[in-house]
Amino acid sequence: MLKIPVATWIANAAACLCGRFGAVTAQAQHAACSRQTAYDHAQKVQAAVEAEHAGGPTRRQLLAEVQALRHENTQLWAWLEQTIDFPEARRQQFTITAAAMGLSLNQSGVLLAIVLGDVARPSRSALHRIVQAAGRRAGQVLAALDRQCRALILVGCLDEIFFHGRPILVGVEPASRVWFLGTRAADRTGPTWLGALRPWMALEFLVADAGKGLQNGIALLQQERRAAEQTVPENGLDVFHTTQEAQRVLRQQWQRVERLWEAAEAADTQAHRAGQRGQDRRGPAARARRAWDRATAAFRAYERGEAGWRRARAALAVFRPDGRLNDRAWARQQIAAAAPLLDGRDWSKVRGFLEAAESQTFLDRLHRQLEQAEPDPGLRTELVRLWWLRRQRPRVGTAGVPGGSGHVAHLVQMMVCQKHSAGWAASYRRVARVLRQTVRASSAVEGMNSVLRMHQARHRTVTQELLDLKRLYWNSRPFREGKRKGRCPYELLGLELPSSDFWTLLKMPLPEPQVT
Repeated sequence: MLKIPVATWIANAAACLCGRFGAVTAQAQHAACSRQTAYDHAQKVQAAVEAEHAGGPTRRQLLAEVQALRHENTQLWAWLEQTIDFPEARRQQFTITAAAMGLSLNQSGVLLAIVLGDVARPSRSALHRIVQAAGRRAGQVLAALDRQCRALILVGCLDEIFFHGRPILVGVEPASRVWFLGTRAADRTGPTWLGALRPWMALEFLVADAGKGLQNGIALLQQERRAAEQTVPENGLDVFHTTQEAQRVLRQQWQRVERLWEAAEAADTQAHRAGQRGQDRRGPAARARRAWDRATAAFRAYERGEAGWRRARAALAVFRPDGRLNDRAWARQQIAAAAPLLDGRDWSKVRGFLEAAESQTFLDRLHRQLEQAEPDPGLRTELVRLWWLRRQRPRVGTAGVPGGSGHVAHLVQMMVCQKHSAGWAASYRRVARVLRQTVRASSAVEGMNSVLRMHQARHRTVTQELLDLKRLYWNSRPFREGKRKGRCPYELLGLELPSSDFWTLLKMPLPEPQVT
Protein backbone atom coordinates (compact mmCIF):
# COMPACT_ATOMS: atom_id res chain seq x y z
CA MET A 1 0.00 0.00 0.00
CA LEU A 2 1.36 3.45 -0.97
CA LYS A 3 2.11 5.90 1.87
CA ILE A 4 1.91 8.89 -0.53
CA PRO A 5 -1.08 9.09 -2.88
CA VAL A 6 -0.55 8.66 -6.63
CA ALA A 7 -1.83 12.21 -7.25
CA THR A 8 1.01 13.53 -5.08
CA TRP A 9 3.47 11.47 -7.21
CA ILE A 10 2.14 13.18 -10.33
CA ALA A 11 2.31 16.64 -8.69
CA ASN A 12 5.91 15.96 -7.61
CA ALA A 13 6.75 14.85 -11.16
CA ALA A 14 5.16 17.99 -12.63
CA ALA A 15 7.14 20.23 -10.26
CA CYS A 16 10.40 18.48 -11.09
CA LEU A 17 9.91 18.26 -14.84
CA CYS A 18 7.97 21.43 -15.66
CA GLY A 19 8.09 23.77 -12.63
CA ARG A 20 9.96 27.04 -12.26
CA PHE A 21 12.86 27.65 -9.99
CA GLY A 22 11.88 26.81 -6.40
CA ALA A 23 8.85 24.75 -7.44
CA VAL A 24 10.43 21.47 -6.25
CA THR A 25 11.12 22.86 -2.79
CA ALA A 26 7.62 24.27 -2.51
CA GLN A 27 6.00 21.02 -3.69
CA ALA A 28 8.15 18.94 -1.31
CA GLN A 29 7.10 21.10 1.61
CA HIS A 30 3.46 20.91 0.50
CA ALA A 31 3.59 17.11 0.14
CA ALA A 32 5.52 16.71 3.39
CA CYS A 33 8.34 14.77 1.73
CA SER A 34 11.97 15.34 0.88
CA ARG A 35 13.23 16.82 -2.35
CA GLN A 36 14.91 13.45 -3.22
CA THR A 37 11.57 11.68 -2.87
CA ALA A 38 10.03 14.16 -5.27
CA TYR A 39 12.78 13.50 -7.83
CA ASP A 40 12.29 9.70 -7.40
CA HIS A 41 8.58 10.09 -8.03
CA ALA A 42 9.33 12.08 -11.17
CA GLN A 43 11.57 9.35 -12.57
CA LYS A 44 9.03 6.62 -11.87
CA VAL A 45 6.11 8.55 -13.31
CA GLN A 46 8.10 9.40 -16.44
CA ALA A 47 9.15 5.75 -16.87
CA ALA A 48 5.56 4.56 -16.43
CA VAL A 49 4.24 7.01 -19.03
CA GLU A 50 6.97 6.08 -21.51
CA ALA A 51 6.30 2.36 -20.99
CA GLU A 52 2.58 2.88 -21.51
CA HIS A 53 3.10 4.62 -24.85
CA ALA A 54 6.05 2.51 -26.07
CA GLY A 55 3.84 0.07 -28.06
CA GLY A 56 4.35 -3.04 -25.77
CA PRO A 57 1.71 -4.96 -23.82
CA THR A 58 -0.32 -3.00 -21.41
CA ARG A 59 -0.47 -3.71 -17.73
CA ARG A 60 -3.93 -5.19 -18.10
CA GLN A 61 -2.66 -7.49 -20.79
CA LEU A 62 0.27 -8.53 -18.67
CA LEU A 63 -1.98 -9.27 -15.72
CA ALA A 64 -4.25 -11.38 -17.92
CA GLU A 65 -1.23 -13.25 -19.25
CA VAL A 66 0.04 -13.90 -15.73
CA GLN A 67 -3.37 -15.23 -14.73
CA ALA A 68 -3.43 -17.58 -17.74
CA LEU A 69 0.06 -18.83 -16.95
CA ARG A 70 -0.91 -19.51 -13.37
CA HIS A 71 -3.91 -21.53 -14.54
CA GLU A 72 -1.74 -23.48 -16.96
CA ASN A 73 0.80 -24.14 -14.21
CA THR A 74 -1.95 -25.50 -11.96
CA GLN A 75 -3.11 -27.86 -14.71
CA LEU A 76 0.43 -29.07 -15.35
CA TRP A 77 0.94 -29.90 -11.68
CA ALA A 78 -2.33 -31.81 -11.68
CA TRP A 79 -1.32 -33.77 -14.77
CA LEU A 80 2.13 -34.48 -13.32
CA GLU A 81 0.54 -36.53 -10.55
CA GLN A 82 -0.98 -38.82 -13.20
CA THR A 83 2.07 -39.16 -15.45
CA ILE A 84 4.61 -42.04 -15.36
CA ASP A 85 8.34 -41.55 -15.64
CA PHE A 86 8.98 -43.90 -18.56
CA PRO A 87 12.26 -42.99 -20.25
CA GLU A 88 13.99 -45.13 -22.87
CA ALA A 89 16.00 -47.12 -20.31
CA ARG A 90 12.84 -47.98 -18.39
CA ARG A 91 11.10 -49.04 -21.60
CA GLN A 92 13.92 -51.44 -22.39
CA GLN A 93 13.78 -52.87 -18.89
CA PHE A 94 10.04 -53.39 -19.24
CA THR A 95 10.38 -55.09 -22.65
CA ILE A 96 13.20 -57.40 -21.57
CA THR A 97 11.56 -58.38 -18.28
CA ALA A 98 8.25 -59.03 -20.01
CA ALA A 99 9.95 -61.34 -22.52
CA ALA A 100 11.73 -63.18 -19.71
CA MET A 101 8.40 -63.65 -17.94
CA GLY A 102 6.87 -65.19 -21.04
CA LEU A 103 5.06 -62.32 -22.76
CA SER A 104 5.29 -62.24 -26.53
CA LEU A 105 6.49 -59.19 -28.44
CA ASN A 106 2.94 -58.41 -29.54
CA GLN A 107 1.70 -58.52 -25.94
CA SER A 108 4.54 -56.25 -24.83
CA GLY A 109 3.64 -53.84 -27.63
CA VAL A 110 0.01 -53.71 -26.51
CA LEU A 111 1.03 -52.88 -22.94
CA LEU A 112 3.49 -50.22 -24.08
CA ALA A 113 0.76 -48.65 -26.21
CA ILE A 114 -1.38 -48.22 -23.09
CA VAL A 115 1.40 -46.24 -21.41
CA LEU A 116 2.97 -44.42 -24.36
CA GLY A 117 0.16 -44.31 -26.88
CA ASP A 118 -0.04 -45.91 -30.29
CA VAL A 119 2.15 -43.31 -31.94
CA ALA A 120 5.04 -43.38 -29.45
CA ARG A 121 5.16 -47.12 -28.79
CA PRO A 122 8.12 -49.03 -30.31
CA SER A 123 7.53 -51.26 -33.32
CA ARG A 124 7.64 -55.03 -33.08
CA SER A 125 10.98 -55.15 -34.88
CA ALA A 126 12.43 -52.66 -32.40
CA LEU A 127 11.22 -54.78 -29.49
CA HIS A 128 12.72 -57.86 -31.15
CA ARG A 129 16.12 -56.18 -31.42
CA ILE A 130 15.99 -55.16 -27.76
CA VAL A 131 15.12 -58.68 -26.58
CA GLN A 132 17.66 -60.30 -28.89
CA ALA A 133 20.47 -58.10 -27.59
CA ALA A 134 19.40 -58.80 -24.00
CA GLY A 135 19.40 -62.55 -24.73
CA ARG A 136 22.97 -62.40 -25.99
CA ARG A 137 23.95 -60.45 -22.91
CA ALA A 138 22.18 -62.98 -20.67
CA GLY A 139 24.17 -65.79 -22.27
CA GLN A 140 27.42 -64.01 -21.40
CA VAL A 141 26.27 -63.40 -17.82
CA LEU A 142 25.16 -67.02 -17.41
CA ALA A 143 28.53 -68.25 -18.64
CA ALA A 144 30.16 -66.40 -15.73
CA LEU A 145 27.51 -67.44 -13.19
CA ASP A 146 27.58 -71.08 -14.29
CA ARG A 147 31.30 -71.23 -13.53
CA GLN A 148 30.51 -70.23 -9.96
CA CYS A 149 27.60 -72.68 -9.70
CA ARG A 150 29.47 -75.77 -10.88
CA ALA A 151 30.90 -76.51 -7.46
CA LEU A 152 27.47 -76.11 -5.82
CA ILE A 153 25.30 -78.28 -8.11
CA LEU A 154 25.45 -81.76 -6.54
CA VAL A 155 22.06 -83.16 -7.57
CA GLY A 156 20.40 -82.71 -10.93
CA CYS A 157 16.97 -83.57 -12.31
CA LEU A 158 17.16 -84.00 -16.08
CA ASP A 159 14.63 -84.10 -18.90
CA GLU A 160 14.04 -82.81 -22.39
CA ILE A 161 11.21 -80.84 -23.95
CA PHE A 162 10.51 -80.26 -27.64
CA PHE A 163 9.87 -76.91 -29.33
CA HIS A 164 8.82 -77.36 -32.97
CA GLY A 165 10.62 -80.69 -33.11
CA ARG A 166 13.87 -79.36 -31.60
CA PRO A 167 14.84 -80.79 -28.19
CA ILE A 168 15.63 -78.51 -25.27
CA LEU A 169 17.89 -80.18 -22.69
CA VAL A 170 16.74 -79.12 -19.22
CA GLY A 171 18.43 -79.58 -15.85
CA VAL A 172 17.23 -78.33 -12.45
CA GLU A 173 18.81 -78.54 -8.99
CA PRO A 174 15.85 -79.74 -6.86
CA ALA A 175 16.59 -78.16 -3.48
CA SER A 176 17.16 -74.60 -4.70
CA ARG A 177 15.26 -74.91 -8.02
CA VAL A 178 18.26 -73.47 -9.87
CA TRP A 179 17.80 -73.99 -13.61
CA PHE A 180 21.39 -74.89 -14.46
CA LEU A 181 20.90 -76.45 -17.90
CA GLY A 182 18.79 -75.06 -20.73
CA THR A 183 20.33 -75.90 -24.07
CA ARG A 184 18.68 -75.93 -27.48
CA ALA A 185 20.24 -79.01 -29.08
CA ALA A 186 20.18 -80.62 -32.51
CA ASP A 187 19.22 -84.01 -31.03
CA ARG A 188 18.84 -85.81 -27.70
CA THR A 189 21.36 -88.61 -28.19
CA GLY A 190 23.80 -89.83 -25.57
CA PRO A 191 26.80 -87.84 -26.85
CA THR A 192 24.70 -84.65 -26.88
CA TRP A 193 23.69 -85.18 -23.26
CA LEU A 194 27.30 -85.98 -22.38
CA GLY A 195 28.46 -82.68 -23.83
CA ALA A 196 25.80 -80.79 -21.86
CA LEU A 197 26.62 -82.51 -18.54
CA ARG A 198 30.41 -82.63 -18.84
CA PRO A 199 31.09 -79.11 -17.38
CA TRP A 200 29.19 -79.91 -14.17
CA MET A 201 32.02 -81.70 -12.40
CA ALA A 202 30.50 -81.74 -8.89
CA LEU A 203 27.38 -83.75 -9.81
CA GLU A 204 26.88 -86.67 -7.42
CA PHE A 205 23.34 -87.83 -8.17
CA LEU A 206 21.19 -87.58 -11.29
CA VAL A 207 17.46 -88.28 -11.54
CA ALA A 208 15.99 -88.85 -14.98
CA ASP A 209 13.37 -90.83 -16.86
CA ALA A 210 14.11 -93.96 -18.86
CA GLY A 211 14.66 -92.17 -22.18
CA LYS A 212 17.31 -94.00 -24.19
CA GLY A 213 19.30 -90.94 -25.18
CA LEU A 214 19.28 -89.49 -21.68
CA GLN A 215 20.23 -92.79 -20.03
CA ASN A 216 22.96 -93.32 -22.60
CA GLY A 217 24.33 -89.86 -21.89
CA ILE A 218 24.44 -90.56 -18.14
CA ALA A 219 26.18 -93.88 -18.77
CA LEU A 220 28.77 -92.17 -20.97
CA LEU A 221 29.33 -89.54 -18.27
CA GLN A 222 29.84 -92.25 -15.65
CA GLN A 223 32.33 -94.07 -17.87
CA GLU A 224 34.24 -90.86 -18.55
CA ARG A 225 34.41 -89.89 -14.87
CA ARG A 226 35.37 -93.42 -13.85
CA ALA A 227 38.20 -93.51 -16.39
CA ALA A 228 39.46 -90.12 -15.17
CA GLU A 229 39.16 -91.25 -11.51
CA GLN A 230 36.74 -88.43 -10.78
CA THR A 231 33.46 -88.35 -8.85
CA VAL A 232 31.06 -90.70 -10.63
CA PRO A 233 27.45 -89.47 -10.36
CA GLU A 234 24.86 -92.04 -9.36
CA ASN A 235 21.90 -92.59 -11.66
CA GLY A 236 18.39 -92.70 -10.22
CA LEU A 237 15.35 -93.64 -12.27
CA ASP A 238 12.60 -91.09 -11.89
CA VAL A 239 9.73 -92.29 -9.69
CA PHE A 240 7.42 -89.66 -11.17
CA HIS A 241 7.35 -91.25 -14.62
CA THR A 242 6.89 -94.74 -13.14
CA THR A 243 3.87 -93.54 -11.19
CA GLN A 244 2.54 -91.66 -14.20
CA GLU A 245 2.79 -94.77 -16.40
CA ALA A 246 1.07 -96.95 -13.78
CA GLN A 247 -1.78 -94.48 -13.44
CA ARG A 248 -2.14 -94.41 -17.22
CA VAL A 249 -2.45 -98.22 -17.33
CA LEU A 250 -4.99 -98.27 -14.50
CA ARG A 251 -6.99 -95.54 -16.19
CA GLN A 252 -7.07 -97.47 -19.47
CA GLN A 253 -8.06 -100.69 -17.72
CA TRP A 254 -10.86 -98.95 -15.85
CA GLN A 255 -12.15 -97.42 -19.07
CA ARG A 256 -12.16 -100.93 -20.56
CA VAL A 257 -14.13 -102.18 -17.55
CA GLU A 258 -16.69 -99.40 -17.95
CA ARG A 259 -17.01 -100.07 -21.66
CA LEU A 260 -17.50 -103.84 -21.20
CA TRP A 261 -19.85 -103.29 -18.26
CA GLU A 262 -22.07 -101.01 -20.31
CA ALA A 263 -22.03 -103.56 -23.15
CA ALA A 264 -23.07 -106.32 -20.73
CA GLU A 265 -25.92 -104.22 -19.37
CA ALA A 266 -27.05 -103.52 -22.93
CA ALA A 267 -26.98 -107.28 -23.69
CA ASP A 268 -29.07 -107.94 -20.58
CA THR A 269 -31.59 -105.37 -21.75
CA GLN A 270 -31.85 -107.02 -25.17
CA ALA A 271 -32.39 -110.46 -23.60
CA HIS A 272 -35.07 -109.05 -21.31
CA ARG A 273 -36.86 -107.37 -24.22
CA ALA A 274 -36.75 -110.60 -26.24
CA GLY A 275 -38.50 -112.41 -23.40
CA GLN A 276 -41.15 -109.70 -23.13
CA ARG A 277 -41.90 -110.03 -26.84
CA GLY A 278 -42.22 -113.79 -26.61
CA GLN A 279 -39.09 -114.41 -28.69
CA ASP A 280 -36.47 -117.08 -28.08
CA ARG A 281 -34.23 -115.78 -25.27
CA ARG A 282 -31.49 -118.38 -25.56
CA GLY A 283 -29.37 -116.48 -28.10
CA PRO A 284 -29.58 -113.07 -26.38
CA ALA A 285 -29.09 -114.68 -22.96
CA ALA A 286 -25.94 -116.47 -24.15
CA ARG A 287 -24.57 -113.23 -25.57
CA ALA A 288 -25.35 -111.49 -22.28
CA ARG A 289 -23.51 -114.19 -20.28
CA ARG A 290 -20.45 -113.87 -22.50
CA ALA A 291 -20.57 -110.08 -22.18
CA TRP A 292 -20.73 -110.36 -18.40
CA ASP A 293 -17.85 -112.84 -18.42
CA ARG A 294 -15.71 -110.36 -20.34
CA ALA A 295 -16.72 -107.50 -18.04
CA THR A 296 -16.02 -109.58 -14.94
CA ALA A 297 -12.64 -110.68 -16.28
CA ALA A 298 -11.71 -107.08 -17.07
CA PHE A 299 -12.80 -105.95 -13.61
CA ARG A 300 -10.75 -108.69 -11.93
CA ALA A 301 -7.75 -107.76 -14.07
CA TYR A 302 -8.15 -104.17 -12.94
CA GLU A 303 -8.40 -105.20 -9.29
CA ARG A 304 -5.33 -107.40 -9.68
CA GLY A 305 -3.34 -104.60 -11.30
CA GLU A 306 -4.49 -102.08 -8.70
CA ALA A 307 -3.45 -104.37 -5.85
CA GLY A 308 -0.11 -105.08 -7.52
CA TRP A 309 0.62 -101.42 -8.10
CA ARG A 310 -0.38 -100.55 -4.53
CA ARG A 311 2.22 -103.00 -3.29
CA ALA A 312 4.86 -101.96 -5.80
CA ARG A 313 4.33 -98.28 -5.08
CA ALA A 314 5.34 -98.83 -1.46
CA ALA A 315 8.73 -99.97 -2.74
CA LEU A 316 9.30 -96.51 -4.25
CA ALA A 317 8.59 -94.62 -1.02
CA VAL A 318 11.09 -93.39 1.56
CA PHE A 319 9.21 -95.06 4.42
CA ARG A 320 7.40 -98.36 4.65
CA PRO A 321 3.71 -98.38 5.60
CA ASP A 322 4.67 -99.23 9.21
CA GLY A 323 6.90 -96.15 9.47
CA ARG A 324 10.26 -97.87 9.20
CA LEU A 325 12.83 -96.63 6.73
CA ASN A 326 12.71 -98.30 3.36
CA ASP A 327 15.77 -100.07 1.91
CA ARG A 328 16.70 -101.81 -1.31
CA ALA A 329 16.21 -105.35 0.03
CA TRP A 330 12.65 -104.70 1.24
CA ALA A 331 11.82 -102.78 -1.93
CA ARG A 332 12.99 -105.66 -4.12
CA GLN A 333 10.83 -108.07 -2.11
CA GLN A 334 7.76 -105.92 -2.64
CA ILE A 335 8.43 -105.61 -6.36
CA ALA A 336 8.95 -109.36 -6.69
CA ALA A 337 5.68 -109.99 -4.86
CA ALA A 338 3.82 -107.46 -7.01
CA ALA A 339 5.22 -108.66 -10.35
CA PRO A 340 2.77 -111.61 -10.78
CA LEU A 341 -0.14 -109.21 -10.32
CA LEU A 342 1.22 -106.78 -12.91
CA ASP A 343 1.02 -109.21 -15.80
CA GLY A 344 0.19 -108.65 -19.43
CA ARG A 345 1.41 -106.27 -22.07
CA ASP A 346 -0.24 -103.28 -20.42
CA TRP A 347 2.10 -103.50 -17.44
CA SER A 348 5.29 -104.39 -19.32
CA LYS A 349 6.67 -100.84 -19.23
CA VAL A 350 5.90 -100.43 -15.52
CA ARG A 351 7.53 -103.78 -14.76
CA GLY A 352 10.64 -102.66 -16.60
CA PHE A 353 10.80 -99.47 -14.54
CA LEU A 354 10.31 -101.32 -11.26
CA GLU A 355 12.85 -104.04 -12.00
CA ALA A 356 15.55 -101.55 -13.01
CA ALA A 357 18.26 -101.28 -10.37
CA GLU A 358 18.24 -97.49 -10.76
CA SER A 359 14.73 -97.32 -9.27
CA GLN A 360 16.18 -97.89 -5.78
CA THR A 361 19.35 -95.83 -6.15
CA PHE A 362 17.83 -93.07 -4.03
CA LEU A 363 17.49 -95.56 -1.13
CA ASP A 364 21.17 -96.50 -1.25
CA ARG A 365 22.14 -92.84 -1.30
CA LEU A 366 19.72 -92.07 1.54
CA HIS A 367 21.14 -94.74 3.85
CA ARG A 368 24.70 -93.70 3.07
CA GLN A 369 23.97 -90.04 3.86
CA LEU A 370 22.16 -90.98 7.08
CA GLU A 371 25.17 -92.98 8.23
CA GLN A 372 27.34 -89.93 7.66
CA ALA A 373 24.88 -87.68 9.49
CA GLU A 374 24.66 -89.99 12.54
CA PRO A 375 27.11 -92.92 12.86
CA ASP A 376 25.31 -94.49 15.86
CA PRO A 377 22.78 -96.93 14.31
CA GLY A 378 20.54 -97.03 17.39
CA LEU A 379 20.22 -93.27 17.70
CA ARG A 380 19.90 -92.93 13.93
CA THR A 381 16.92 -95.30 13.88
CA GLU A 382 15.17 -93.38 16.65
CA LEU A 383 15.83 -90.01 15.00
CA VAL A 384 14.39 -91.25 11.72
CA ARG A 385 11.37 -92.53 13.63
CA LEU A 386 10.94 -89.09 15.24
CA TRP A 387 11.08 -87.37 11.85
CA TRP A 388 8.39 -89.71 10.52
CA LEU A 389 6.15 -89.28 13.59
CA ARG A 390 6.30 -85.50 13.38
CA ARG A 391 4.88 -85.72 9.87
CA GLN A 392 2.11 -88.09 10.91
CA ARG A 393 0.59 -85.61 13.34
CA PRO A 394 -3.07 -84.96 12.46
CA ARG A 395 -3.97 -81.45 11.48
CA VAL A 396 -5.62 -79.35 14.14
CA GLY A 397 -9.31 -79.13 13.31
CA THR A 398 -11.56 -76.21 13.96
CA ALA A 399 -14.14 -78.34 15.72
CA GLY A 400 -12.33 -78.88 18.98
CA VAL A 401 -9.13 -79.34 20.94
CA PRO A 402 -6.64 -81.72 19.29
CA GLY A 403 -6.27 -85.06 20.98
CA GLY A 404 -5.25 -88.66 20.43
CA SER A 405 -1.94 -90.48 20.32
CA GLY A 406 -1.00 -88.88 17.01
CA HIS A 407 -0.45 -85.56 18.79
CA VAL A 408 1.82 -86.91 21.52
CA ALA A 409 3.65 -89.82 19.87
CA HIS A 410 6.46 -87.57 18.64
CA LEU A 411 6.84 -86.10 22.14
CA VAL A 412 7.34 -89.56 23.58
CA GLN A 413 9.82 -90.32 20.80
CA MET A 414 11.78 -87.18 21.71
CA MET A 415 12.27 -88.57 25.22
CA VAL A 416 13.49 -91.83 23.70
CA CYS A 417 16.05 -89.94 21.62
CA GLN A 418 17.16 -87.95 24.66
CA LYS A 419 17.89 -91.18 26.55
CA HIS A 420 20.13 -92.32 23.70
CA SER A 421 22.17 -89.11 23.62
CA ALA A 422 22.12 -85.75 25.35
CA GLY A 423 23.15 -84.05 22.10
CA TRP A 424 20.39 -85.66 20.07
CA ALA A 425 19.03 -82.32 18.85
CA ALA A 426 22.08 -81.55 16.69
CA SER A 427 22.03 -85.07 15.29
CA TYR A 428 18.33 -84.74 14.54
CA ARG A 429 18.91 -81.58 12.53
CA ARG A 430 21.49 -83.39 10.39
CA VAL A 431 19.22 -86.41 9.91
CA ALA A 432 16.22 -84.21 9.13
CA ARG A 433 18.21 -82.31 6.51
CA VAL A 434 19.10 -85.57 4.76
CA LEU A 435 15.51 -86.84 4.81
CA ARG A 436 14.11 -83.50 3.71
CA GLN A 437 16.48 -83.25 0.74
CA THR A 438 16.03 -86.83 -0.48
CA VAL A 439 15.26 -86.77 -4.20
CA ARG A 440 13.48 -89.70 -5.83
CA ALA A 441 11.48 -87.96 -8.56
CA SER A 442 12.21 -85.33 -11.18
CA SER A 443 9.24 -83.19 -10.20
CA ALA A 444 11.45 -80.09 -10.20
CA VAL A 445 12.37 -80.44 -13.86
CA GLU A 446 8.79 -81.38 -14.78
CA GLY A 447 7.64 -78.13 -13.20
CA MET A 448 10.29 -76.28 -15.21
CA ASN A 449 9.02 -77.98 -18.37
CA SER A 450 5.50 -76.78 -17.58
CA VAL A 451 6.75 -73.20 -17.33
CA LEU A 452 8.57 -73.55 -20.65
CA ARG A 453 5.47 -74.98 -22.33
CA MET A 454 3.42 -71.98 -21.24
CA HIS A 455 6.10 -69.62 -22.54
CA GLN A 456 6.47 -71.50 -25.81
CA ALA A 457 2.72 -71.16 -26.41
CA ARG A 458 3.17 -67.36 -26.55
CA HIS A 459 6.44 -67.13 -28.46
CA ARG A 460 6.69 -67.88 -32.14
CA THR A 461 10.25 -69.20 -31.78
CA VAL A 462 12.24 -69.94 -28.63
CA THR A 463 15.87 -69.27 -29.54
CA GLN A 464 18.91 -70.03 -27.39
CA GLU A 465 19.19 -66.32 -26.58
CA LEU A 466 15.60 -66.24 -25.34
CA LEU A 467 16.21 -69.40 -23.30
CA ASP A 468 19.24 -67.77 -21.67
CA LEU A 469 17.19 -64.68 -20.85
CA LYS A 470 14.48 -66.81 -19.25
CA ARG A 471 17.02 -68.89 -17.32
CA LEU A 472 18.69 -65.82 -15.86
CA TYR A 473 15.32 -64.37 -14.89
CA TRP A 474 14.17 -67.64 -13.29
CA ASN A 475 17.32 -68.06 -11.22
CA SER A 476 17.16 -64.46 -9.91
CA ARG A 477 13.39 -64.29 -9.35
CA PRO A 478 12.35 -64.48 -5.66
CA PHE A 479 9.73 -67.09 -4.83
CA ARG A 480 6.42 -65.59 -3.75
CA GLU A 481 5.18 -68.32 -1.42
CA GLY A 482 6.12 -71.57 0.25
CA LYS A 483 9.20 -72.43 2.26
CA ARG A 484 11.39 -70.58 -0.28
CA LYS A 485 9.38 -67.35 -0.08
CA GLY A 486 11.40 -64.17 -0.51
CA ARG A 487 14.55 -65.89 -1.79
CA CYS A 488 15.64 -66.62 -5.33
CA PRO A 489 17.20 -69.90 -6.57
CA TYR A 490 20.71 -68.45 -6.65
CA GLU A 491 20.39 -67.42 -3.00
CA LEU A 492 19.02 -70.83 -2.01
CA LEU A 493 21.92 -72.51 -3.77
CA GLY A 494 24.37 -70.46 -1.73
CA LEU A 495 25.82 -68.47 -4.61
CA GLU A 496 27.40 -65.25 -3.33
CA LEU A 497 26.49 -62.33 -5.57
CA PRO A 498 26.60 -58.55 -5.04
CA SER A 499 22.92 -58.49 -6.03
CA SER A 500 20.33 -61.09 -6.97
CA ASP A 501 18.17 -58.63 -8.90
CA PHE A 502 17.55 -59.73 -12.49
CA TRP A 503 18.18 -56.34 -14.08
CA THR A 504 21.29 -55.74 -11.99
CA LEU A 505 22.71 -59.13 -12.95
CA LEU A 506 21.97 -58.51 -16.61
CA LYS A 507 23.87 -55.21 -16.49
CA MET A 508 26.73 -56.32 -14.23
CA PRO A 509 30.27 -55.98 -15.61
CA LEU A 510 31.72 -59.23 -16.91
CA PRO A 511 35.21 -60.45 -16.03
CA GLU A 512 37.87 -59.88 -18.64
CA PRO A 513 38.62 -62.98 -20.74
CA GLN A 514 41.88 -64.62 -19.75
CA VAL A 515 44.57 -64.52 -22.42
CA THR A 516 46.32 -67.85 -22.82
